[in-house]
Amino acid sequence: MSQEQLNPETDVNESVAESKKLCILVVDDSATIRRSADTMLSNKGCEVITAENGFEALSKITRHHPDLIFVDIMMPRLDGYQTCAIIKNNAEFRDTPVIMLTSKDGLFDMARGRVVGSDQYLTKPFTRDELLGAVKQHATP
Repeated sequence: MSQEQLNPETDVNESVAESKKLCILVVDDSATIRRSADTMLSNKGCEVITAENGFEALSKITRHHPDLIFVDIMMPRLDGYQTCAIIKNNAEFRDTPVIMLTSKDGLFDMARGRVVGSDQYLTKPFTRDELLGAVKQHATP
């Protein structure tokens, strides 16, 4: 096993740093989560767009065509499951990776996320390495 394989943080940081032109949408009703994700991703050279709810997210998706979308599950009016389903049922955006963000870590919630088409499930609070690892795994510039 090489030194690079032993140090996943280096691998994550190098890969995300190479992805400077990635456009990432972060959808969460929590200003703290939006701000944290924005800071972590912007520091790695990503263009970050934020939205407070599913309706705002759908508008921004059509305007900005993000490479990756992080969406909170528990939001008022249009929750993350509904938002993800709408994205994945749209021919233009169905291949855009959607990562569900939630404080729930139950198997039922993870399964429901998969049913609506999510590509990954990230439990809050997430670490910088978890967030950047998800970007590395799913986003292509």
